[in-house]
Amino acid sequence: MQTLKLSAEPRNESGKGAVRRLRATGKIPAIAYGPKLDATSLAISPKDVTRVLATEHGRNSVIELSVGADRKLTVLLTDFQYHPVTREILHADFREIKEDEPIDVDVPFEATGKAKGVVAGGVLRVVYRKLPIRCLPALVPAKITHDVTELELDHAVHAKEIKLPEGVTVRLPPEQTVAAVAMEKKREEEAAPAPGAAAAAGAAPAAGGAAPAAGAAPAAGAAAPAAGGKGAAAPAAAKGGAKPSK
Repeated sequence: MQTLKLSAEPRNESGKGAVRRLRATGKIPAIAYGPKLDATSLAISPKDVTRVLATEHGRNSVIELSVGADRKLTVLLTDFQYHPVTREILHADFREIKEDEPIDVDVPFEATGKAKGVVAGGVLRVVYRKLPIRCLPALVPAKITHDVTELELDHAVHAKEIKLPEGVTVRLPPEQTVAAVAMEKKREEEAAPAPGAAAAAGAAPAAGGAAPAAGAAPAAGAAAPAAGGKGAAAPAAAKGGAKPSK
């Protein structure tokens, strides 16, 4: 891996006002830190950060950072912030590393080829889009690929099966699934009627059985004479209401 060379200046002022003045000069605040490096405030060009992100290795690029005229640090770009609207870089974090000591980074993982299980109707599921690895800074790969052409339906690729570059180890258990081919579940409604339809079908006889009760007109009609009997008593009431003879 080629080492990128960037330059930065020590930054002594802090606070929102100082940051605004710094950005007005075309630079942004940054910080460098490490196990043996106290947090150091820096000023750096946002174009340099963009240049790092645009490389093949991106944030895993090894950077030689010149601080002032007489200090050099070997660092990685560990984090950065950008404006949500303009997308301009606002801040950057650098972590000091040693070229002779292993580092832990995440590297993009790519499954290549068309799996046999996919041809048979399955779907390839990639569990890890990035693989956690450990190696010396100069050995960090841009990405790790694995050919899944021979992967059958309901089979998986495990961490121990990934072919890694020399000097690189993956920080996962050996049996950890990295990718798999599985058949998508069929929709249950295609194999069985919808619960609502079954309930409606079961309720139909009860509704039909209730019809005679609802249409119990005979019983209601049977009560009609009784109601009419009340009207039959009306003549008697009328008779009883005749004027008394004088």
